[in-house]
Amino acid sequence: MTDISGVKVTTDALDKPKRVNRKQDPVAILRWILLMGGGILMVLPIVYMISTSLKWPHEIYELSIIPKEPTLDNYSYVLEDGRFYMWFINSMIIAVITTVSAVLFDALVGYTLCKFEFRGRMIVFIAILSTLMIPTEMLVIPWYLMAKNFGWLDTYWGIMFPGIMTAFGTFLMKQFFETVPDDFLEAARIDGLNEFQIWWRVAMPMVKPALAALAIFVFLGNWTAFIWPLIVTNSPELYTLPVGLTTFSVEQSVQWELIMTGAALATLPTLIVFLIFQRFIIRGVVMAGLKG
Repeated sequence: MTDISGVKVTTDALDKPKRVNRKQDPVAILRWILLMGGGILMVLPIVYMISTSLKWPHEIYELSIIPKEPTLDNYSYVLEDGRFYMWFINSMIIAVITTVSAVLFDALVGYTLCKFEFRGRMIVFIAILSTLMIPTEMLVIPWYLMAKNFGWLDTYWGIMFPGIMTAFGTFLMKQFFETVPDDFLEAARIDGLNEFQIWWRVAMPMVKPALAALAIFVFLGNWTAFIWPLIVTNSPELYTLPVGLTTFSVEQSVQWELIMTGAALATLPTLIVFLIFQRFIIRGVVMAGLKG
């Protein structure tokens, strides 16, 4: 026992470290097990896709994850096929244009429905939301008739026009624009900015997380679209990646190793887009949590 400034301190208490109660919560353990199991189930198809792309044709129907004789010949064959680059470029052009268009138009309409008072505003908003209840398969026939009447069949515009603007994006942007304080907009009006400048220079920078999330959804939706590009295109020169990869399936056999190889290469742009906008998505989730 020592005496420091009149205060007695027991040396035994200083020497012995405090024991921390590290009892694990069974609920937390179960939660982590479920999360790990769900993560494995989500990653397993990607692992199987990559594994199949490294197999020889005679190994395709074996369920082993690790190929017995890994090969890169499938990648060489696909990359040396000039059609793959053509399909890749077509998909990139369509996905990029529709993403930029949907983000701008959805943000503009969402801002208008949120920050402006006009007669019939809720009717317009409900009409836009009602389209979310219609399955895409039911819209294919009206889209095809419209494309045929306007001469858009077998053209880039024919593939893109259904995705130029989305109802989900309009709803998402309207909800996020509600978090933008009206005081900022009024201050911008006092400074002499017109309404378009206020939307572009004041409101848009404040909803970047929503814009990033919407861009990813629209890009992925158009990058992986299959039914509509298959219906509206007849020329192989306009095929997108999902449609073009089906050409590896013939009547005699299905070249699964080449299909999986093309699919593995097609996932690279989606991963790049996600990595670029990941921090904005996380920020958007945090903002949504704080708002709730």
